[in-house]
Amino acid sequence: MNTEKVQIFDTTLRDGEQSPGASMNTEEKLEIARQLVRLGVDVIEAGFPISSPGDFESVSRIGTEVGDACVVCGLSRAIPEDIEVAADALKTSKRPRIHTGIGVSDNHLEYKLRISRDEALERAEAAVKLARGYVEDVEFYAEDAGRADPEFLYRMIEIAIKAGATVVNIPDTTGYAYPEKFGALIAGLMENVDGIEDVTVSVHCHNDLGMATANALAGVAAGARQIECTINGIGERAGNTALEEVVMALRQRQDVFGVETNINSREITRASRLVSGITGIVVQPNKAIVGANAFAHSSGIHQDGVLKERSTYEIIDPQDVGVGGSSIVLTARSGRHALRHRLEELGFEFADEQFDDVYAAFLDLADRKKEVYDEDLEALVGERERTLEEVYHLERVQVVCGEPGIPTATVELVDAESRHLVDSGHGTGPVDAVYRAINRIVEVPNDLIEFSVKSVTRGIDAQGEVTIRVRADDGRVFTGRGAHTDIIVASAKAYVNALNRLLVEVKQAVSEEL
Repeated sequence: MNTEKVQIFDTTLRDGEQSPGASMNTEEKLEIARQLVRLGVDVIEAGFPISSPGDFESVSRIGTEVGDACVVCGLSRAIPEDIEVAADALKTSKRPRIHTGIGVSDNHLEYKLRISRDEALERAEAAVKLARGYVEDVEFYAEDAGRADPEFLYRMIEIAIKAGATVVNIPDTTGYAYPEKFGALIAGLMENVDGIEDVTVSVHCHNDLGMATANALAGVAAGARQIECTINGIGERAGNTALEEVVMALRQRQDVFGVETNINSREITRASRLVSGITGIVVQPNKAIVGANAFAHSSGIHQDGVLKERSTYEIIDPQDVGVGGSSIVLTARSGRHALRHRLEELGFEFADEQFDDVYAAFLDLADRKKEVYDEDLEALVGERERTLEEVYHLERVQVVCGEPGIPTATVELVDAESRHLVDSGHGTGPVDAVYRAINRIVEVPNDLIEFSVKSVTRGIDAQGEVTIRVRADDGRVFTGRGAHTDIIVASAKAYVNALNRLLVEVKQAVSEEL
């Protein structure tokens, strides 16, 4: 038996672009369109042609770009000029669709359109007929259907179908509906509208109350066979139904919905990162499917379960959405199993009694750090094996900089003999000045080959984490990390950390020669 298909209508380039600050130029839209083709979407809503010359160009060029890989759709209001411009923009498309419609709720009719119900029906019919004169594939939207009188909605959809609509879109424009109500609305259409069986019923849900995905899935359960969504759920106000959420929900719960999509789910993460990078809209870490923490485990109980059998705490294989694998995050909450597993991945194995000492040292470190990295574990193990202390400890750093002025830094280090060593340096910037001052004290030849900084957390008080790599004279590379709310201090910590590792290795090499 063939499983029914749900069409995925992606409106990232139209409704998604309406997110504040998410405006995209034509080249960026083309790049996203290419990824949407790789993803396997059925319809790309490429823009609103009459809204601007840029949108017109985007719709036209995307039509050329994608060929017959998918339908290319242009939005219009139920206004003749809108429809004519959309048709013109879609001339380049091999599979064009005009998406036209009008408000259906009493709220929209009274306050936005200022027309009667009868006039709305007349405009809807005329718009579909005009659009159908240009293209064979016409989608009709009944805006704000989620707040409409169901009986009036039935009349409008029936008229649109008779006028030639091939797809009818039932939007919860304001995110007002909840799953039971929205599912009942779609079921009511399926039962009460003549000709509904001859068209595709589409759902377009917004996330104002956090129920866009749930409402869209309720629509599918009631008979809808197209979902309108965006990558990462971006869109007007609180956003749209997230493509990645509905696609994976339908895939994982075929026992409930009994349908499939044409989406290549392994392209989901790539699409998410592309859209986030182009729009500048950061995906929240705990976002379903594509968030940084979606497959990360911090709890010791969860880590133990996942390491024994992934399905104990993951219902989706990370590789199915283009993620390399699960992430075990080592913190003070991590258990012995997770620590031993990570150490073994790094090449370290210990007998039980030896591991007890390592685990105790790990807990002490984890109490002082938000997250323990591989480099921290390597340093921890190295300290245990060689019982080495820091060669140099950063006691304090002070910087003076600005424009005009010469960036100047004063650094105090404490060596292994507890001597306090102070020196100063100046440079092209505050970090350069700090590193020059440290070099005057440590006097170890090295080249700084990589410097990166990132925010550990969100917010104005976030810690900055600096990662650097230095190359010694013999070509070996050493990594250093440092974190602090002051980026300059974090940079100094990272540099001292890298130099300590270098010095420890040098000292060990000398000892071995002797």
